[in-house]
Amino acid sequence: MNNLEEMIEKAVLTVQAEALFSKKNLQKTIDIAENKAQEINVPVTICISDLAGNPRILYRMAEAKLVSLTLAPKKANSALMMQAPTKDLNKDTEPGGELYQIETMLDGKLVTFAGGIPIDFKGKIIGAIGVSGGLVSEDQLICETAVAAFLKGE
Repeated sequence: MNNLEEMIEKAVLTVQAEALFSKKNLQKTIDIAENKAQEINVPVTICISDLAGNPRILYRMAEAKLVSLTLAPKKANSALMMQAPTKDLNKDTEPGGELYQIETMLDGKLVTFAGGIPIDFKGKIIGAIGVSGGLVSEDQLICETAVAAFLKGE
């Protein structure tokens, strides 16, 4: 593949990825995630952020814990910063782990428990979703549901 073809392929991928952040797809993703949360009877806050870490949509269900408004965006941003699901960060940040005290070094901006997942679109991270309000296993389940819905598009 020559340089021009690579540039065109990259541009097409960028346009396709941005199309996933349409208002319609964001709302559909929130609706599907909210349905999963209602199914397991857990009110949560859901944050979908773009690659720059900007929340494109932040939704708090009625009765979701107020702290979830802080944690859902932090989970999304943590998944972006580390380019990994937040559930995978815990063991490395415990005492004796290779990343022990990284949360302190980042002034509390990093969350190392489940509920944040980077959005991988055709091998490229384009954003992340964070969910908070339930047990971490519940947040993870709802987040996985949201990521799958988001990637299906409109």
